[in-house]
Amino acid sequence: MRLRSLFSLLFLVLFTSSAYARFVAVQPSSTGLISDGINGGSLDSGSIIKTVVSAPPAEEKEEACEQTYGFMPCTKTALGNVFLILVYGFLMYTAATYLSAGSELLLEILGPGIVGGLFLPMLGALPDAMLIMVSGLSGDAATAQSQVSVGMGLLAGSTVMLLTVIWGTCTVVGKCDLRDNIAVNNQDTKGFHLNDSGVTVDVWTSYAARIMAISVIPFVIVQLPQVLNSTSGRHLAVLVALVLSVLMLISYCVYQVFQPWIQRRRLAFAKHKHVISGILRHLKQHALGRLLDDEGQPDEHVIRKLFETIDANKDGSLSATELKALIIGISFEDIDFDKDDAVGRVLQDFDKTLDEQIDQEEFVRGIKHWLIQAMGASGHSGPDAGPRTMKFLDHFHVQTKREHALLGDNENGENDEESGEVADPKWITIKASLLLLLGAAIAAAFADPLVDTVNNFSAATGIPSFFISFIALPLATNSSEAVSAIIFASRKKIRTASLTFSELCGGVTMNNILCLSVFLAIVYVRGLTWNFSSEVLVILIVCLVMGCFASFRTTYPLWTCFIAYLLYPFSLGLVYILDYWFGWS
Repeated sequence: MRLRSLFSLLFLVLFTSSAYARFVAVQPSSTGLISDGINGGSLDSGSIIKTVVSAPPAEEKEEACEQTYGFMPCTKTALGNVFLILVYGFLMYTAATYLSAGSELLLEILGPGIVGGLFLPMLGALPDAMLIMVSGLSGDAATAQSQVSVGMGLLAGSTVMLLTVIWGTCTVVGKCDLRDNIAVNNQDTKGFHLNDSGVTVDVWTSYAARIMAISVIPFVIVQLPQVLNSTSGRHLAVLVALVLSVLMLISYCVYQVFQPWIQRRRLAFAKHKHVISGILRHLKQHALGRLLDDEGQPDEHVIRKLFETIDANKDGSLSATELKALIIGISFEDIDFDKDDAVGRVLQDFDKTLDEQIDQEEFVRGIKHWLIQAMGASGHSGPDAGPRTMKFLDHFHVQTKREHALLGDNENGENDEESGEVADPKWITIKASLLLLLGAAIAAAFADPLVDTVNNFSAATGIPSFFISFIALPLATNSSEAVSAIIFASRKKIRTASLTFSELCGGVTMNNILCLSVFLAIVYVRGLTWNFSSEVLVILIVCLVMGCFASFRTTYPLWTCFIAYLLYPFSLGLVYILDYWFGWS
């Protein structure tokens, strides 16, 4: 009987895979447990040797990875996850490319306004928003809390990459020679001179930078309870920040919708000021520089004589035809404008009786108002202004020309492609819709597998998932935007540089309000904990440094690219030090 039991156990050992066995001695026990047969280093006499199969240690069991959707490939090895990150990252890059191409086609047909202001910014941020959303919706609350760092890493990494690496590269590839602190289009003879080479942008880029700096306010609000070391108000702070970020998103989209109209109004006003400058300089030449008397006030006697010179038919009033002849005879250099529109604006300034003519008194009042406006703009007024008549008018002329250039007027021949009609609007609309749907579908399908792969790679290597998403994921979701910005900046024009840096600021703004809104909504609805102090600090530093820098200047010398480049390693190092040395959370 004992022999039969021994052979039975040996048979079980031979036909059980991955089994572990050793000899034990069976001894009676009140607990029913089996002794290992070792007593003082020897077997008890008379004991019966049996073989007992034991289970392998728990730590040696190999866990199978969980497949996303039940069929997507996955692996637990580091190299395998690197390969999957590259594959899924390329698919997200493809999605971003399709979304960008579809948006441009839609913009070509429908123009700016609602499309340019509402849809394009949201579509540009869609891949990031998808990744952030799936990082917080996966599994139960505990799983979501562990994976949500991937979303925060992507949010911080995208913002930092756009404002540092991409910003600095666009400055380098778009540099032109600087003359009077303004870039000269298509002229790059200074090489890599740090002060005499750089880029110039329009004032709308400065406005975009200010909006970007303002968009960090929700980050400050959600971080306040941790700054104040309060635990009771954290959930409320998330809600307040969520509501504010949504309101800022709506406001920003409304601004983007009406921004082209505002830009056209500002540009028309700048052209009118340049017409004023040209007319005053023309009158100054005919008045021998005596438009101002010895006390620095407009000389009415000289202005009346100028009126008589302009009044060709001597009927005591200036008609629209005479004003147009005056404007046509003045050289306005490279600035092109509608002469009839200019005549209408001059009549609007001078003609108070609304009879479509300017009499002598209206002419005198109008010229006096223009001279006072020019003196105020140039900073010269008072009794000593008489000898400087030439200087303050020349200064006013240069100022109006610079203002016109910085408002981003379309340069000759640059928008020929945009001015033509679309060949086949119906087909282009279908193509744009298909590209947008395909891009959105790819982003939605592969966002979740990419997040799972990042977490698997983090578990296999011990590298925190935040750093993987901070460095690697923005390369996938923002590559299309980055390449487009660099190519556009390489055209070396003020207008293209302005569009490039405005889009970078706009992309960061959408990260700070749209992507943050998605992130905060997930944190609030699922009851997750907000513990991203170091990440928020990095976003605040980078956005405020670059935002303040671009808000108050329109020319970026070449040396400014070093500020952008150095901010990237600084940001990464700061997060590492605060999180893993000081334990910020």
